[in-house]
Amino acid sequence: MSSTPAQDTPVVASPAPEPVDENLAIIARQAIVNENREVYGYELFDRSTASDSRTAASDAALLFNALSYAGAEILVGKKTVFINCTHDSLSGAHLELIHPDKVVLEVPPLPYSTTPEDIQARIPTLHALRERGFRLAFDQQVLRRAYTQWLPLASFIKLDMQAIKPEFAGPLVQFTTQHSQATPIAEKVETAAQYELMRSLGVKLYQGYWFASPSLVKASTIRPTQAAIIELINLVRRQASTGAIENLLKKDPTLSFNLLRFINSSGFGLSCEITSFRHAVMILGLQRLFRWAALLMTTSRAGGAPPAVGQTAVVRGRLMELLAAELLPPEEVDNAFVVGVFSLLDTMLGVPMDKALDSVALPKSVVDALLHGSGIFAPFLALTMACESGDEVSFARSANALQLSNRQVNWAHLQALTWAEGLSAG
Repeated sequence: MSSTPAQDTPVVASPAPEPVDENLAIIARQAIVNENREVYGYELFDRSTASDSRTAASDAALLFNALSYAGAEILVGKKTVFINCTHDSLSGAHLELIHPDKVVLEVPPLPYSTTPEDIQARIPTLHALRERGFRLAFDQQVLRRAYTQWLPLASFIKLDMQAIKPEFAGPLVQFTTQHSQATPIAEKVETAAQYELMRSLGVKLYQGYWFASPSLVKASTIRPTQAAIIELINLVRRQASTGAIENLLKKDPTLSFNLLRFINSSGFGLSCEITSFRHAVMILGLQRLFRWAALLMTTSRAGGAPPAVGQTAVVRGRLMELLAAELLPPEEVDNAFVVGVFSLLDTMLGVPMDKALDSVALPKSVVDALLHGSGIFAPFLALTMACESGDEVSFARSANALQLSNRQVNWAHLQALTWAEGLSAG
């Protein structure tokens, strides 16, 4: 029962909303546990925005943030991910970027006013998802007669303990196990009595506040500018060469960082790590690269990383590439570029370098240079940074270590600056 405030109650202004950090992915997760309270999987909820509205775009963004930006290993480890979907999002091309073994799609019931024909019309989409290897979860509405043809497609059926009277729990569990191959999940379990009741009925999976409240996982991100993503999309639509796309990735460290992190995430499902831009483009192919870029567009912002930082990273990458071409085998030149372009990753993300490198797969030689200042690329990085510092002693020492003349280094630095300026102008 609501109460009316007294006439003289002072009006207190609402506090100003805190500024939104557009480079922060905030995802809530709630554990789904077995009867021994061991974590089976996590249901994920997007908390990056204040809006509670559900749209196909937000479903796509949640999956994208969970499996790419936030780092699936940090968020869910090797556990199964449960994602609430809309019926529109179930037809979304973003699902073709996700490895189905990792994801359970939670399918909502249709409104009570829905006709049998509308329910029937959803079956081809659901069946296609099952054929591609996705597991589907439904709530107890799927046990209604109207959804008879959906029932064989269910891998999980969630039974809402806040909506089910205790005396009906037994018949519902029995019906679920006798008429489907689905595993029942008791959700919204808030008391020991509810847990004990469902356990006595043979239910193996549980979710609810009695086990664990949703916890927030925050991850810093670097999101490319929309202009850079549009440029990538245009290249893909023109069916540009792998080399042309690789050149774009080389000029925009935020694009290349996100692509390498995404393609190496557990959600993508590869068995080996991809560490070169060219290999990443070839593995994805133009169609999936277009879908990745389009999804990246929905989660990007108009600004991006501070332009000076990105510009410096690009110059470093090109300079290291030119210097390495003088002294190292051709197969190492691309890695030299990666060392230079990712040498400011800690600045871009605002976290220590070791934390930044946790979220992207790189060769050991690259990590050694960035994290420990050691290995084959370390002297090249030291020389590249000396070129920026204006410290003549440091410059001379670093150039001598590589047996490069001042003229060689200055020429390469000029070429790198010119190249970077040309990229930003074009």
